[in-house]
Formats: sequence, C-alpha cells, structure tokens
Amino acid sequence: MSAARVGVVTFPGTLDDQDAARAVRLAGAEAVPLWHADHDLKGVDAVFLPGGFSYGDYLRCGAISRFSPLMTELIPAAQAGLPVLGTCNGFQILCEAHLLPGALTRNEGLHYICRDQRIRVESTRTAWTADFADGQEIVLPIKHGEGRYVADAATLAALEGEGRVVFRYAGGNPNGSLNDIAGIANEAGNVVGLMPHPEHAVEDLTGAPSVDGRGFFTSILKRLVNA
Repeated sequence: MSAARVGVVTFPGTLDDQDAARAVRLAGAEAVPLWHADHDLKGVDAVFLPGGFSYGDYLRCGAISRFSPLMTELIPAAQAGLPVLGTCNGFQILCEAHLLPGALTRNEGLHYICRDQRIRVESTRTAWTADFADGQEIVLPIKHGEGRYVADAATLAALEGEGRVVFRYAGGNPNGSLNDIAGIANEAGNVVGLMPHPEHAVEDLTGAPSVDGRGFFTSILKRLVNA
C-alpha cells in the first residue's frame, strides 16, 4: 500500500511548513507541498496548515489568507470530510474560514509568548487525537501574540456540551483563552485547530520539550490507513 499523502500548506510568511513536513515524514506519510496561490489539493488524504505570520496578518490574523485560491478548494473539501489540522496561524485561518467557530485575539497580557506549555487532551474522538488518552497531559511549544480564544456564550456552550473542546491549557492559562481552551474541533471531528505546535515536538534531536507531538501524526496516519 502506498504511503498516505498529507498536504502541507505554505502561505507567504509561513514559518513552520518544513517542520510540519518533517513531522509528517517521521510518522511514515508522504508530505505534499501545497502553495496558497494554487487551485489544486493534489489529491492529498489530509491537510496541515502550519504556523507563521501569513500575509495580511496586520489586518487580522488569517483574514486575508482565508481568501487564497487554495482555500477555495480546501473549504469544501474539509466540509466534505477531508481531515485538516491547523496550528497557531493555521488555527486562526481555520476560524477566519468558518471551518471552526470563534476567533483568536490578542493575548490577555498583550505580550508575545514563547514557552513550553502543558495541555490536557479533552477528546480523542477526532481524526488527529485518537492515539492519545482522554485526560492525558502533554507538553508542546507555544509561540504567539494572538492566541486568546474567544467565542460567544452559545458557541462556548455548544463546544463544551458536544465534546468539541479537544485541548485545554493545564498548569496555568498563558493567554487568557476562555475556558482555558487550547484547541477545538468541528462537529464531524475531521477539522482540528490548536495554538500549540505539535510539529515542534516530534524528535529529541531538535531539543524539543517532548515528543508528544508525534501522536497527532500517528493518529491521522492510522485513520487514513484504516479508512
């Protein structure tokens, strides 16, 4: 059987696409580069939107990127069930594209944060978290200035009631996110967004705080192989 193909999207200003591609390869899948200006998903089995500072972020994070030609292909594909993971700026883009509810705003303290962060796995029912255990605490790097998750009361109630809060900050909330939310999923569980960076925690060689990020990539690989 040929390797699963995971697309890694690059926007102008994306920083973590090569880290994301390496994480995909380490899990045993093929990393397929996807350029924001193309109208072609290249037949991939899943898509990763990595972090960085996509063009137009000075207006609002992800506000311009969500209109890229590639997004016109990705949005309907995700709505039809294509697994999509967005980290940091990728999470912001998914919210701007209305694939996930809510928004990411300036950190509560108005300072950029770069540190290792404990987070708790709240749901293993998504395409990207099945290899974790409910309640498991993992350590991933965070690095953002606009990571405070906000949503209206009805949206928060729906996320909590439907089990769509996938990750929650543990050991202190670094940015003021409502309900300590670090990551969420859509109703189907195929689209997941989070502010921490699993692609930076996949191997000891880089001095990562853990290799806990591997679970995202082994989870999706198993889902694709067994689909």
